[in-house]
Amino acid sequence: MPNLFRLDGRAAIVTGASRGIGAAAALALAENGADVLVAARNETDLAAVAKDIAGTGRRVEVLVCDLTDLEALPALVERAESAFGRLDILVNNVGGTAPRAFLDTSAGYLERAFHFNVTVAFQLSKLAVPILLASGSASIINISSAMARLSDRGFVAYATAKSALSHMTRQMSVDLGPRIRVNAVAPGTIETESLAQFVDDAARAQMTSVIALRRLGTPRDVAGAVIYLASDASGYVTGKIIEVDGGQEQPTISLGLHDLQGAVTDAPT
Repeated sequence: MPNLFRLDGRAAIVTGASRGIGAAAALALAENGADVLVAARNETDLAAVAKDIAGTGRRVEVLVCDLTDLEALPALVERAESAFGRLDILVNNVGGTAPRAFLDTSAGYLERAFHFNVTVAFQLSKLAVPILLASGSASIINISSAMARLSDRGFVAYATAKSALSHMTRQMSVDLGPRIRVNAVAPGTIETESLAQFVDDAARAQMTSVIALRRLGTPRDVAGAVIYLASDASGYVTGKIIEVDGGQEQPTISLGLHDLQGAVTDAPT
């Protein structure tokens, strides 16, 4: 059974891999035997991740690029194919949209959220399909969010886009099966570098009080689900959204936004 989780001889692309969930997923893939191409905009952070991957003994390729630029995406697949000779795993991790009050959310902001969280994953997946078909064990993993199923003020752009990504995952699994499995991971509140700088001890206590496991998640928690979905351990799993949220059933962060009657929600949101 332990061998089901090994990825020896396989190759992966991870987007948004310079920090947080993307960095943890890329390193975990390498630790389990995969060669990895990492892509993001931050060259310094990406180099540090690449160094950690090289320390596992696996091959690593670094591509510094703006992943919101669809014209930059073919280079990821081309570099992976030329460097590794194959592609077996695609982790569409790049994404994210800052919360914004409904009346401050423009149509353009909503469209940019879709582009970043949905269109980029769609286009890179489409570009990767021809080489993934040669794998024999191909897996596409989209990183969605618990907010794809939860509701709160301020998240109309982000949550709607992530919900679309989750359902696109289900649709893609039908379109690309049986030769390519497509699944998603939906993290809850994960303590990444970006979150940690805004959260003090009091806020952390409030946030964890509504999580069944009474702690925030870590990038490595999410990486474990990525390994499962990338490996033969999930060989009969496709079109599924794996929730990695510690039992979170409501949003955890209060944005303090007024409702249309002028009231501010006091409960954690």
